[in-house]
Amino acid sequence: MINNKLTPVEWEIMDIIWNLNGSPSVRDVVDHAYSNGEKAYTTVQTIMNTLEKKNILKRNKIGLVNFYTPVRTRTQMIKSEMSSVVSRIFKGSVPALANFIMDTQNLSLEEIRQIKDLLSRKENELRRRS
Repeated sequence: MINNKLTPVEWEIMDIIWNLNGSPSVRDVVDHAYSNGEKAYTTVQTIMNTLEKKNILKRNKIGLVNFYTPVRTRTQMIKSEMSSVVSRIFKGSVPALANFIMDTQNLSLEEIRQIKDLLSRKENELRRRS
């Protein structure tokens, strides 16, 4: 079974691809994000080919150039990753995750206010639905 979880470098490459929109080539990714040679063309190519094997990217060859299209959106990947974290580490409990964040992060009063606002909006949305 192929692991379709993303490593940190795969997230980095996917963020670039999502931001570029469409179907970039390896050269497009390298020129856009690593124009100072921070990553070699062959390194990016290897990562993108791995992402294709994981069914995260779809490859389309036109002439001699491969173009890569995301199979899943950023939001879909985040949802999958978060569901896995909540299930695996917090036994499926979102409140346990929220409690962990509150206890371990050095939240400012402004961040706490923003979280309260988000919760209030979600609560109102759910009330309107029922």
